[in-house]
Amino acid sequence: MILRRFTIYLSVIILVSACYSIDKPKKPDNLISKEKMVDILIDAKLIASANSKNRKVMENRGVKLNTYVFTKHNIDSLQFALSNEYYAFYIKDYEEIYAKVKDSLEFLNVKFKEEEEKIRIEDSLKLVSKKKDSLNLLKIKDSLKVLGIKDSLTEIPVQKTLKEENRLISPISSDKNRQ
Repeated sequence: MILRRFTIYLSVIILVSACYSIDKPKKPDNLISKEKMVDILIDAKLIASANSKNRKVMENRGVKLNTYVFTKHNIDSLQFALSNEYYAFYIKDYEEIYAKVKDSLEFLNVKFKEEEEKIRIEDSLKLVSKKKDSLNLLKIKDSLKVLGIKDSLTEIPVQKTLKEENRLISPISSDKNRQ
């Protein structure tokens, strides 16, 4: 029992003393700024979230997914790793960076959904406009337009034209008077 307690106490003391001597990472000479780190992490998250179809499209266009973020931001993997390790040690700085990344990604998601909704609405309106209206299919014509007659204000009076073409039926009362 005493030996067991002794080994537990000794283990705790060794563990505490070992953890106490953790050295802070020294600041890299080419430390990436917090703002640039936010941009890098956003791009890395977007690349990582691309599905297989999008990955194939990017690869077909010559994008090297493994090195895209590094070449875009003109950094190398060692510089990123050292800067990431440095910021990870200082938790408050790292939380601040990741809070900005999270906010930016949520903003992009909202914007993407708004654009997607606009496109969906435009597409549905195009589909509706392509369908033919039942009134347009019937195309009921006005009798005066069929005859090609213009009203009295523009040219020849309608009544005169109709009489000339023998389309006007004479009144019944005048027929009785003729008999």
